[in-house]
Amino acid sequence: MTTYEPAYIRTYEKGLLKQKAARARNLLQSCKLCPRECGVDRLAGETGFCNTAKFSWVSSYSPHYGEEEPLVGTHGSGTIFFTHCNLLCLFCQNFDISHRGAGQEVSDDDLAGLMLALQDQGCHNINFVTPSHVVPQILAAVEIAVQHGLNVPLVFNTGGYDRVTTLKLLEGVFDIYMPDFKFWDSQVAENSCQAGDYPEVARRALVEMHRQVGDLQIDDAGIARRGLLIRHLVLPGGLAGTFEIMRFIARKISTASYVNVMSQYRPWGRAAEVKGLASHLAPAEYKNALQVAMGEGITRLDQPRRRFLFK
Repeated sequence: MTTYEPAYIRTYEKGLLKQKAARARNLLQSCKLCPRECGVDRLAGETGFCNTAKFSWVSSYSPHYGEEEPLVGTHGSGTIFFTHCNLLCLFCQNFDISHRGAGQEVSDDDLAGLMLALQDQGCHNINFVTPSHVVPQILAAVEIAVQHGLNVPLVFNTGGYDRVTTLKLLEGVFDIYMPDFKFWDSQVAENSCQAGDYPEVARRALVEMHRQVGDLQIDDAGIARRGLLIRHLVLPGGLAGTFEIMRFIARKISTASYVNVMSQYRPWGRAAEVKGLASHLAPAEYKNALQVAMGEGITRLDQPRRRFLFK
């Protein structure tokens, strides 16, 4: 049986992880990590759209059993929820964390300690939730943690609003990318999160992620080891553009893509400010979304623990 080794181990041994961390840190001086391109000096304490300066903020960390099957396994996915966000959807289910800043500032050493603590609890991976605005801090912390025995896969659990140039810094560090593909229509994206360029950005990001890690690979125990896992939250009234997104995944990424078509939309936060998002998702809309995915040839669909019951 082949022994699994996360990509970042070899990258560290070659001295490339230190280089990546240094390059990423330099980007904070005039921050253009994400498509917002705020240009603020985060090292000097300035903050832009993500409201985060030199250090990352964490709201919580724990083994998580509500993630996708290949991440959870028997011991859970080691989730680290970062405070703040570079997207700030008005309907965010973690509104207190992303919009209101619930959490506390942590140093790179502290963040490394959280990773190791989750590994010690038996988690199958370290799952960074909303990491796009803290890539330099993550890289610095991984460099510290690997010196103390970190050896489980890293998951980049992102809203999909990521610059390709930043993602290239992560090549050879992250084995698993888990992006959302939230919106196909630019006006819906603009209304929901002031990001009219989201559809184009997400398409480029998913292509780059797949180039780096390929389709999701799952071992004999059912645990994800490497690859792309795509999430898509179905919105009421077809506002997410599910048909177009599934067609893009099938034709431009891979029909072997592992996709979680999610049903849990609720009108959280300021959702009522966006026309059409004040209502819950109807069971028929979710059922139709699954049929659309399968109609495009996407059959590796995550099986949620909680599902609508169809009659």
